Amino acid sequence: MAEHDDRTDAGRDEEAVRDYVEQMAMTFARFGFPRMPARILFALMVSDDGALTAGELAEQLDVSPAAVSNSVRYLMQLGMLVREPVRGSRRDRYRLPEHAWYTASVSQGHIYDQIADLVLTGVKALGGPESAAGARAVEMADFLRFFHREMDGVLDRWRATRLDGASPA
Repeated sequence: MAEHDDRTDAGRDEEAVRDYVEQMAMTFARFGFPRMPARILFALMVSDDGALTAGELAEQLDVSPAAVSNSVRYLMQLGMLVREPVRGSRRDRYRLPEHAWYTASVSQGHIYDQIADLVLTGVKALGGPESAAGARAVEMADFLRFFHREMDGVLDRWRATRLDGASPA
C-alpha cells in the first residue's frame, strides 16, 4: 500500500508545515504568548500569500470560528495582524502587516513608558525611593525606560539593515 505524500506541486510538505506551525505556537506559548493567537500568527506566516480568511484559518487549524475571532482581535491589538475586506464579499482576510515584527515592536514601544509611569506612582505609598520596596520600583521604572530607549536604537538599526538589503542572520 502506497504511503500518502502530503506534498504540493511546489515540493511543500504540508504535514511538516502543520507540525512546524504547532511547534512554533507551543514555543511561543512557553514564553507566555497565548497559544491560539500564536497558531494563527504562524499559519499566516507559512501561507503562500500571507493572508487567510477567518474560515480558512478555522478550517486549517481545526478550531471554532469564535477561537479565530478572539485571536485575530488580540493580534490586531498588538499590531501583528491587519484585516482587509475581500472584494465582492462580506468576508475579511487577515494578513501580516509589511515588516510585521518591526511594526509590532514599534507600535507597542510606548507601553514601557506607561508601565514605568504607573510603577512610579506607587513609590510614595511604598515609603519613598529610600525604602527597599520603593527602590525596587524605581529600579524597575528605570530599567523599562532604558529598555525602551535601547529598543528604539535596535529598531532603527534593524530598519537600516533591511533598507540596505542585508540579512543580519
